[in-house]
Amino acid sequence: MIPRRSFLQTAAGAGALAALGDLGFLAQLPSVSAADAVADSRLVRFHPEIEPLVRLLEDTPRERVIEEVAARIKRGLSYRQLLAALFLAGVRDLQPRPVGFKFHAVLVINSAHLASLASPESDRWLPIFWAIDNFKVSQVAKQKETNWKLAPVDESAVPPGHRARAAFAEAMDHWDEAVADAAIAGLVRSDTSADELFEIFCHYGARDFREIGHKSIYVSNSFRCLEVIGWQHAEPVLRSLAYALLDHDDTKENPSKADLPADRPGRENLTLLKSIREGWTEGKPSAEASADLLKTLRAGSATDASALVAKMLNDGVAPQSIFDGLFSGAGELLMQAPGVIALHATTFTNAVHYAWHRAQNDELRRLLLLQNAAFLPLFRGDHKDSGLHIDALEPLAPEAAGDEALAEIFANISHDRLAASRKILAWLKDNPDAAPFATAARRLIFLKGNNAHDYKFSSAVLEDYEQLSPPWRDRLLAASAFNLRGAGDKDNDVVKQTRSALGA
Repeated sequence: MIPRRSFLQTAAGAGALAALGDLGFLAQLPSVSAADAVADSRLVRFHPEIEPLVRLLEDTPRERVIEEVAARIKRGLSYRQLLAALFLAGVRDLQPRPVGFKFHAVLVINSAHLASLASPESDRWLPIFWAIDNFKVSQVAKQKETNWKLAPVDESAVPPGHRARAAFAEAMDHWDEAVADAAIAGLVRSDTSADELFEIFCHYGARDFREIGHKSIYVSNSFRCLEVIGWQHAEPVLRSLAYALLDHDDTKENPSKADLPADRPGRENLTLLKSIREGWTEGKPSAEASADLLKTLRAGSATDASALVAKMLNDGVAPQSIFDGLFSGAGELLMQAPGVIALHATTFTNAVHYAWHRAQNDELRRLLLLQNAAFLPLFRGDHKDSGLHIDALEPLAPEAAGDEALAEIFANISHDRLAASRKILAWLKDNPDAAPFATAARRLIFLKGNNAHDYKFSSAVLEDYEQLSPPWRDRLLAASAFNLRGAGDKDNDVVKQTRSALGA
């Protein structure tokens, strides 16, 4: 727990909690500049020693791995080399089925990277150290259950480039794992662009509601990671991704030959999207439409939600206003039913929003919007409306002011999340720039985050805040109090391990 006095002292002179927490020991490592942490448009080529680095992460025991990695960083190992090795180690070592649980060690890597990217240069190693430790925890758990590793592709079955796209689509449509595995290898080796592959995977990632949104999350996160570590690593990553998207362990039936609940929204929306007018991306912002969508997400069915989105687009409502409603619906679900299911409504919507902006295919973009709307009531399930509504949340002024007000809010998060939520709303009225709040929230994740969801959720909601229209953005950030870390939460062990590894 961080004492209130220390909490305030660390913030003094640093600008609204930017220096929250004592991470000065990281100064022993070279800082990670913005140029080191973002993608090079030429796609950075890694050293041929990437395989030994992957093996180092795979083979070094958990209690020694951070010390070994820190020593290599001091000798010149770059941030992107380490990120690439960690992502590849996870892809090779961890079975992406189910797409969650132990596989969160892979899903969280992009979230940890986003947290690094948004942090001061001096802090950027710590999220990656946490992700390394999380990988080792998952690896040990996996080894107790299975010897699974990503095997070499069957080269004799890999189709030539000109046939690979059709072969892959047919295999995915028929849920044929062996054919899909060989076909994606051929497709990656062809002249198919990264953007084309992204759109193909987006379609299959969003087609069914198995794995509570993790399929779409893996699509967006894997491509975002590849943009940083380099496209030369695409083949094993996309083979793992295809295998994940074909998971249907909830049923022994082949989904292509059955009418299963998880597939129905996608099949309905493939028809519904054809009814959306040409020029639908051009529309007028409407806060009223956002509020109407929120009401439907609160009580309506999957069919109701996607039908309303189609109607709004045909009526000239801007897609931005629809996303305002979708994000708000996800945030409200978290307020009403805090927990793993509800937080994935936010991380799923974050993944779809990223995909919607990156994709160029008009039909795919329509489908993504409709599927996002349809899936949110499925996240809600049988939960009854508690009456706690994101659009009716009343501000509650903190007793303190300035940095002390933020200290009060993060103290509240540990024991009274609703009060913290209301105080965030009040604080944002007086502080339109949310950067100090975001800096403090991230620092507390670094210090106290103890599972992948801490990183996944915080990186998603802090990114989403920047994308929403006022006043919806403030209400989404207020709702985040229901799953952020508070100042009174227990510190995690990774900071201690890193201090020890650096001799601090």
